Amino acid sequence: MKVEFSAFPKAFSGNVAVFVAAEKQLLATAKTLDQQEGYLGRAIAASRFSGAKGQSLVVLGQEKIGRLLLLGVGKARELDARAAESLGGLVVADANAAGQKAVTVVVDPVKGRLSPAEVAAHIALGARLRGYRFDKYRTKEKPEQKPTLEQITVVVSTTAEARRAYARLEPAVDAVFFSRDLVSEPANVLYPAEFARRAKDLTKLGVKVDILGEAEMKKLGMGALLGVGQGSVRDSQLLVMRWMNGPKNQAPVALIGKGVCFDTGGISLKPAGGMEDMKWDMGGAGAVTGAMMLLAGRKARANVVGICALVENMPDGNAQRPGDVVKTMSGQTVEVINTDAEGRLILCDAMWYAQEKFKPQAMVELSTLTGAIIVSLGHERAGLFSNNTPLSNKLRAAGSEVGEKLWRMPLGPKYDKLIDSDIADMKNVSNGRDGGSITAAQFLQRFVQDGVAWAHLDIAGMAWSGKGNDTTPKGATAYGVRLLDKWIADNYER
Repeated sequence: MKVEFSAFPKAFSGNVAVFVAAEKQLLATAKTLDQQEGYLGRAIAASRFSGAKGQSLVVLGQEKIGRLLLLGVGKARELDARAAESLGGLVVADANAAGQKAVTVVVDPVKGRLSPAEVAAHIALGARLRGYRFDKYRTKEKPEQKPTLEQITVVVSTTAEARRAYARLEPAVDAVFFSRDLVSEPANVLYPAEFARRAKDLTKLGVKVDILGEAEMKKLGMGALLGVGQGSVRDSQLLVMRWMNGPKNQAPVALIGKGVCFDTGGISLKPAGGMEDMKWDMGGAGAVTGAMMLLAGRKARANVVGICALVENMPDGNAQRPGDVVKTMSGQTVEVINTDAEGRLILCDAMWYAQEKFKPQAMVELSTLTGAIIVSLGHERAGLFSNNTPLSNKLRAAGSEVGEKLWRMPLGPKYDKLIDSDIADMKNVSNGRDGGSITAAQFLQRFVQDGVAWAHLDIAGMAWSGKGNDTTPKGATAYGVRLLDKWIADNYER
């Protein structure tokens, strides 16, 4: 889908979308189109459309306009970046549903948080994000199932400014699409070595990429990570990405991603129903890799390291057993009670490696770690666990700005005690089901070194969407890519 910016024409034609503010207030273009016969006012009066934020109403056009889409922008203060992106996504969804090939969106000035150019740029970004589609394996498809929209033209008085604003946002499109592609791929196509190979493409953007194999990880003492992958014929990998474009004396930020390319549960086998979804148990690694692509794509002035632990968790004669004890890179030992609690086992070694190798000033880890977080928060927010309140607040603020919401969850000594083991330093699950996402976070916290600000984002309910939203079709969401980028932009760039 092509996006263009254009100045106001003498007359509009084709399929057009215009703004209507709260309380049925027609903005400039809608007023002009309505002047002759008042048909917009009559259409609005005959409907429940009031111009509230997120509302829309289709009106048959007059003269050269074939179809007019009224977009509710709500009150002036409500038209922020996220709302503008939602408008762009709404336009794309409507155009494809109606079989349109082209649509024009008119940005009338609104005295709100953003300039018209910024509104236009975010509308374009939202449209692009909503236009994503993963269809490479489809060989047959009904015409009505295929998207039809080929071009969206955003009309704004300051076109040059809008183009510059969009140019700053556009790298997010490629990064989000890259992440969505990784998470959408089936496990027979995307296994640890293939994931790492695709990440190698980031070297074209200036990211330094290293891949550690099993022999190297064994020398480092990563017994927890290697234990998870020992039942698979696919070798485990540790993907290390470096973007060091900040001050030379500035300690980096570390981003850690869980990359279980397929999770059967191992010997503690999952039920068959829904197991196919476990191809996206590498959503954390997909987000971290996408974030590294976005940082490099926009030449972020920061030092960032991305580390992804890539494995398959398979049942096999050589697979890890419940009751096994593994030694982590930190030297701590873990009694494996449930082989389906594998994410924390690979992450603890990746986190320790990041701290030993790069001495980060902050470390944020993303993982589709527990079903318990979905029970707690549904599919509206990811769970946030942290040892540092300022870091937690900054992550929440960044997530709010880009529409990737977080909710802080508790940690504490009594939760931590639940993972004490009788024969090792700890066990990978507690005896009961209570507080499952919290005890998982407590496990990870045992691998955070003194003085390191750390946050764990449990994105199990956010990495994949069964319904989609304004800027995300059904499927992989790339949740975390823009959140991490915004957090770094706001707090670590100079």
